[in-house]
Amino acid sequence: MDYQIIAIKALQLLCCISLLVVLHEGGHFFFAKLFGVRVEKFYMFFNPSFHLFSTRDKWFTRLFPKFKNNETEYGIGWLPLGGYVKIAGMVDESMDTEQLKQPVKPDEFRAQAVWKRFFIMFGGVLVNVLTAFVLYSIIMFTWGQDILPMQNIKNGFVFNEQAEQLGFRDGDIPIKVDGKEIKGWSAALIRDFSEAGDVTVLRQGAEVQIQMPQDGLNILELADMNPPFLQIAAPTQIDSVIAGSPADKAGIVAGSHIISVDGTATQDWSDFDALMQGRTERKMQLVMLHPETRQQDTINLVLDKEMKMGIIKHMPITEDMFKHVEYSFFTSIPAGIQAGWSQLTNYVSDLKHVFSKKGAQSVGSFITIGSIFPDVWNWERFWNLTAFISIILAVMNILPIPGLDGGHIVILMYEAIVGRAPNEKAMVWLEYIGLGLLIGLMALAMGNDIVRWILPNF
Repeated sequence: MDYQIIAIKALQLLCCISLLVVLHEGGHFFFAKLFGVRVEKFYMFFNPSFHLFSTRDKWFTRLFPKFKNNETEYGIGWLPLGGYVKIAGMVDESMDTEQLKQPVKPDEFRAQAVWKRFFIMFGGVLVNVLTAFVLYSIIMFTWGQDILPMQNIKNGFVFNEQAEQLGFRDGDIPIKVDGKEIKGWSAALIRDFSEAGDVTVLRQGAEVQIQMPQDGLNILELADMNPPFLQIAAPTQIDSVIAGSPADKAGIVAGSHIISVDGTATQDWSDFDALMQGRTERKMQLVMLHPETRQQDTINLVLDKEMKMGIIKHMPITEDMFKHVEYSFFTSIPAGIQAGWSQLTNYVSDLKHVFSKKGAQSVGSFITIGSIFPDVWNWERFWNLTAFISIILAVMNILPIPGLDGGHIVILMYEAIVGRAPNEKAMVWLEYIGLGLLIGLMALAMGNDIVRWILPNF
């Protein structure tokens, strides 16, 4: 276990979540202040029992006396699972109902018109979406975009058995989805395939249209297929050999080609992956083509405990195959909004799968989120992930679950239609129900992460 890598990932996650929590809660805070509503607390992270910092701390008020009588207490909690603003006259996760027993004051949340309360509750989600749009625009302006045009992938793609049953053939190059040209290759293309009515491929120079299932394909099942639904065709050439690995000990050298595994021919890496899938026997026999002598050698080796050889695959993708797109300040804005909107709609579309067994197993906690950050600090990757996580926070918070922003908005819609708000007792019970649902979801996410840690192939 490399603790340095863990520390780098944890620091990136902490910086990302801290920024997004402050901005989200700042959205609520902005609209509350705009409408003259009193905000009692503004906390980054939660502070059950104690806090790490508060503007009400004696040492702080001595240094900055003007904060002593400030109506809002700003602070940092110790539990990094979110944050909150405590708005006067509102039933929220703090369960503070004593204030509701007092006469309504004009600077309280409950004294405001429904439309004002809507914007106060929607403010956090709005800021998260705008943050994603801004970050994607900055990324486009600063780093541009590298696109791998499909026609530049000369050897085409290889497809698994399920794809072949639909009509795909090895060597095909997908160029259109539902008649719309595919700009370039990315892992996100599999989502487009899952929702497509038809896919057009380039086959031996001619365009061939393949009809997809009318009810679509399950994106989670597609993403989890092994061998993958499609992957870039790549001969079984070894790029490098990890020192001390079974392949190194067996004498395998970089540049070699794997001709067969236990007597079964392997023309490309998809063949190799199919043979390795679900393998339980650690001993294996390879026929290798040596890069210098061009002679075939039979090599016996024993896989490690994780059933790995210890090799890096060579992929026939070079820098000159990519098209780099630069954006000016003005063109980066629509490009960033388009990228953000695409991420938003895709994530919303994927939510329907959460209620399936596979979807429930894919839910992860902060451990899963932290694992997607790179091993080294990379600003482009950091801001890309921060923008994407901002989209996730926006979508999750707008869900109609009591205790979340979406739950409060549903109650406001009920009040607008019926003409009166639910009674205070009902509001409190809704908060308890929402809190229970959220705790259950967090338990599921943590449980999945623990199982994945104990059973990596889960």
